[in-house]
Amino acid sequence: MSARVSLVIPVRDAASAKSRLAGDGGAKADARRAALAAAIALDTVSAARGAREVGELIVVGSLPEALPGVRVVDDPGFGLLVAIGAGLAAADPASPTAVLLGDLPALQPADLDAALVAASEHHWAFVPDAEGAGTTLVTAAAGLPHALRFGAGSAEAHRDAGYVELDVPERSGLRRDVDTPAQLAALAALAAAGAVLLGPRTAALL
Repeated sequence: MSARVSLVIPVRDAASAKSRLAGDGGAKADARRAALAAAIALDTVSAARGAREVGELIVVGSLPEALPGVRVVDDPGFGLLVAIGAGLAAADPASPTAVLLGDLPALQPADLDAALVAASEHHWAFVPDAEGAGTTLVTAAAGLPHALRFGAGSAEAHRDAGYVELDVPERSGLRRDVDTPAQLAALAALAAAGAVLLGPRTAALL
């Protein structure tokens, strides 16, 4: 049985998160973007909290509402990698660690559990996004530091840094991050077809 993982999720304030989802629609579109950003973050964190392989769950930044079993630490304010570093610094050093992006509204606890169990066979592991270029999850065994490469081309960069790619189906909610209207539309189409299950807050807005 794998050891329970200390999971870090960086979450930006909904007022400024997911700017590309607003497009050029003005104040109404911006309000919808903020509501979507909040819903996506809450659905992601809620699903992660439901995973049995997750021990402590640390959110770096802010959540639109408090969730039980979630510890929130301040974002130092110097970008994603620094935010993640703050979360990892607060994690239990005796546990395996993982970083999950906070924009996975179709994430299911079972999918995260399966990935974390598979990751326990490796010193470092990662899950690419559905397009294969980005990264949604990275893991490290207890006592090992991360070599984080989030940003453009992060999947290849993590692979080059020694992270082992996990075999996760492309349609899994663990691979379906949402940054753009096209990604949101594709995810909504998959949900309408029954291929994925959206979190309740995100589904209510779509």
